[in-house]
Amino acid sequence: MERSKIVSCSAAITLILAACGGDAPSGGDDGIAAELAGSLSPVEAAAAAEGVNAFGFDLHRAVAVPGQNTVTSPLSAAVLLAMVAAGAGGDTAEEMVGVLRLEDARDTRYAALLADLTGQSDVTLGLANSLWAAEGYPFEDDYVDFVRDTFGATLDEVDLGAQQSADRIDDWVEQRTEGLIEDIAEDLGLPDPQAVLVLLNAVYFLGAWTTTFDEAETRDAPFTLADGHQVEVPMMHRTDPEVETASGDGFTMMRLPYGDDERFGMEVVLPDEDVALDDLLGQLDADTWQQTTAELASSTPSQLALPRFELEWDAELNDALQDLGMVSAFGGGDFTPMSPANPWLDTVVQKTYIRVDEEGTEAAAVTGGVMTESAGPPPLIVDRPFAFTVSDNETGTVLFLGTVHDPRS
Repeated sequence: MERSKIVSCSAAITLILAACGGDAPSGGDDGIAAELAGSLSPVEAAAAAEGVNAFGFDLHRAVAVPGQNTVTSPLSAAVLLAMVAAGAGGDTAEEMVGVLRLEDARDTRYAALLADLTGQSDVTLGLANSLWAAEGYPFEDDYVDFVRDTFGATLDEVDLGAQQSADRIDDWVEQRTEGLIEDIAEDLGLPDPQAVLVLLNAVYFLGAWTTTFDEAETRDAPFTLADGHQVEVPMMHRTDPEVETASGDGFTMMRLPYGDDERFGMEVVLPDEDVALDDLLGQLDADTWQQTTAELASSTPSQLALPRFELEWDAELNDALQDLGMVSAFGGGDFTPMSPANPWLDTVVQKTYIRVDEEGTEAAAVTGGVMTESAGPPPLIVDRPFAFTVSDNETGTVLFLGTVHDPRS
């Protein structure tokens, strides 16, 4: 099938589009450091965004399971790991800098990018970071100060081995995602007496389409699955819509903007009829995405149809991050800039939610990381038949020798 070119105003096509893959948050102490807002030039901001996107496309390919819904947040994962990287040294820092496309372990550009994204009146966009440190654990002051000052992270000292602390972490997440994401603590393995630091990033987005869909025009329509079977799904419709479209190698891209300013939008990538989505995702990277978005141009297809959908997704990112090259951070890396006790990164988890309907889009993401220390010697619990002696320590004389098969008798 010949690849489509940019759709012209006279084109007569129907775009049937699918989702790929499964109080608003406040600023202030929970938000991004205000002094970083506007600190990046347009060129620097674009370069920072390219770094986030390049990592994000790599991560998505690494975690996506063929044929299954997947919804990741490149921004949330990149910021969370940038906070971890600020405490890394040696080879661990080099690996994290490379995977995340940072300039160095304490690169401030991603934090400044967050600051530039907030404060928009056209959409609701909440971004928040937090640290939950084990009481009395020896963290380096300059690390804690850097993360708090640069990323606007709050800091709480808690007992990470207590359920009460896990509940507080869950409450923090729920409040900053409008209740869309719950129970992150359980996914992170909390409570855990060996945990010494929990890092969290939360993103909440709510945007209304610049041109909404008429709910009366939503009707069930066939949607063809990867195996060729058709199912009926609620499909939103517009007739003679004005949208921006562009074509790529094996796909068409369409952008649906939010709000009057249209700064934010949803780019939908529709594979050509003879191209499988999983195959397309294998070759779609940040450079291809950026090149195609730069080619978006106004067009008027005869009809626009987009499924109404609601997805939740979550995954542990450890294996994916190690496959991308972030190896030593997990269980044996250099985090002495974070603490002289040199903890390691034990778990990274992301949970996401997105709802797309006639009015617009609501989405949330939380990425969490847990730093742990050595568990020490394994516990010794006498919970099975055992033997014992009573002896004289000076002469070595055994006074009593016994075996216990049932302590009750």
